[in-house]
Amino acid sequence: MARRLRPVGTDFVDTAPVRLVFAREVRAAPERVYRALAEDVPGWSAWFSAVTSARPTELGREVRLRGGTRFEETVLVAKEPEVYAYRVDATNAPGLRALAEEWRLTPAGGGTRVQWTFAVDGTAVLRLLLTVGRAGLGRAFRDAVTSLDRRLVAG
Repeated sequence: MARRLRPVGTDFVDTAPVRLVFAREVRAAPERVYRALAEDVPGWSAWFSAVTSARPTELGREVRLRGGTRFEETVLVAKEPEVYAYRVDATNAPGLRALAEEWRLTPAGGGTRVQWTFAVDGTAVLRLLLTVGRAGLGRAFRDAVTSLDRRLVAG
């Protein structure tokens, strides 16, 4: 796999050359959403359709996506029930130089406002593809969070 990416910290979420930010309100409480994100790592494949498998590692997670993309990640922030953030340390995805994601949870209307920031540095072609593909990534986020909410409210 392993092409190492530039290690970044939490500030990268605010300073990355490409920042895609999506938000959605769900019925589940922030604590339940946080636990699903941070503690039930293998459960990601049940609600995020792009994820085929995820497993915890000593410092973070190993994630596999549809199409064969793989990520080795380090958790940067795990502050229950407010923030869960991680960076990608190694991947087989072309064009990436640095990638971090932040999930920010705030109480809203008896449930949770889930905000996901996808922060990237990469080649000019990758930056263009992400900008053009923003709507598709937003749809994937909305579908995933809706599926997660159904799962949490039902169970």
